[in-house]
Amino acid sequence: MLSQKDNELLCRVGPGTAMGDVFRRFWNPVLPASEVALPGCRPVRLRILGEELVAFRDKSGQLCIIEEWCIHRRVSLALGRVEEDGIRCLYHGWKFGCDGTVKETPNTKNTNIRNHLRARTYPVREAGGLIWTYMGPPDKQPPFPHWRFMDIALSNLIVVRLDSGSNYMQVLEGGADSSHVGVLHSNFARPGWMEGEFNANPDDDNPTALVSGELAPDLEIEDTEFGFHYAAVRPMTSQDGNPMHNVRIVPIVMPSTRIIPSRAMQTVLFEVPIDDENTRTISIGFRIDGGPFDMDKYEELRGRKNPALVDQTTGRYLGTWENHFGQDRAAMEGNWSGIQGVVMEDLAMSMSPGPIVDRSGEHLVGADAAIVRARRQLLDSARRTQSGQDPIGVTADLSKVIACDETVPTDTRWQVLAPGHKPRQKDH
Repeated sequence: MLSQKDNELLCRVGPGTAMGDVFRRFWNPVLPASEVALPGCRPVRLRILGEELVAFRDKSGQLCIIEEWCIHRRVSLALGRVEEDGIRCLYHGWKFGCDGTVKETPNTKNTNIRNHLRARTYPVREAGGLIWTYMGPPDKQPPFPHWRFMDIALSNLIVVRLDSGSNYMQVLEGGADSSHVGVLHSNFARPGWMEGEFNANPDDDNPTALVSGELAPDLEIEDTEFGFHYAAVRPMTSQDGNPMHNVRIVPIVMPSTRIIPSRAMQTVLFEVPIDDENTRTISIGFRIDGGPFDMDKYEELRGRKNPALVDQTTGRYLGTWENHFGQDRAAMEGNWSGIQGVVMEDLAMSMSPGPIVDRSGEHLVGADAAIVRARRQLLDSARRTQSGQDPIGVTADLSKVIACDETVPTDTRWQVLAPGHKPRQKDH
């Protein structure tokens, strides 16, 4: 269980909050780059960490992120004219550069005002098919992270965003919970569950295709430079009768990223807070070998092609209690959850308690150890930031961070399957 005080500290991410300060110390992805692909295209409204922003690419091709409200009369710059070197407010023509400078103020002859005013802007980068921004103190800006997927051709990446109505931690905790995979995702994880049998799913692309029917894996957790990783270890027997272990390693990367393995794929999931009660999940899918894959199949498996549950234009998850999160009770005769798609099953669970769950009413068990660790490192980081220290993982090397689903002899140390994961030093 978590005290109500710590739950509040964990969940509140707006300006001036301790956890908001933690998130602002990292480079966070905020949009697929495809949403602002062309110079001069329509600006995109963003709400990130409780702040209203606008992302645009000026006509010279420069990416910009600026506060939404014009500093003159507070109308939205998302309606503004995108020009060669900035954006112009429609209302009175004030023009702003990508660094926030006031370039023109046509409705006043007092040109000195331009020297004293500046719109709020944030550093922005494009990499790996994503738009990233840093919203923290300029003197604390960390190096731009290098993720493994940034080395893969964009044509072999699937980049998707999905906005949902719950706090970021409720979504993140699904990635720190290996035991739910064999239960919630039973249709994919353990075909034959209706007959009380286990039949391994042969789909190497499917992150819920377990090779063992064990529903209570042993969890081993280790702090790392980037946060922590955990191994869910399930007993196996090889074809020649020798004991084996299936090991699924999931990295939990600060502040709120997880990598989910399948035998052939990696899925990196960034849980970026829109505000206290809404989360933007940005998903990057790619093959371990960097090659092409069936992206339609990938999306169908996750359920994101269902127009009843996902607005295909806005990327908003549409599941609510009014539509029972897409659950078909009649289908539960042959479908464990009655909900189509792995991601749709996960979102139904994260949203069912409401936007911010009261964790003081929980009764945790050993299978929840990674969830406890995820909460602890975030709370520790909040307290470190409050005392003027760096949050955990802010300068970590992410280039070799991977997830893993491998079956190995029982005497194999699971850490050797992820050799690029550096242990956290004690003074960190």
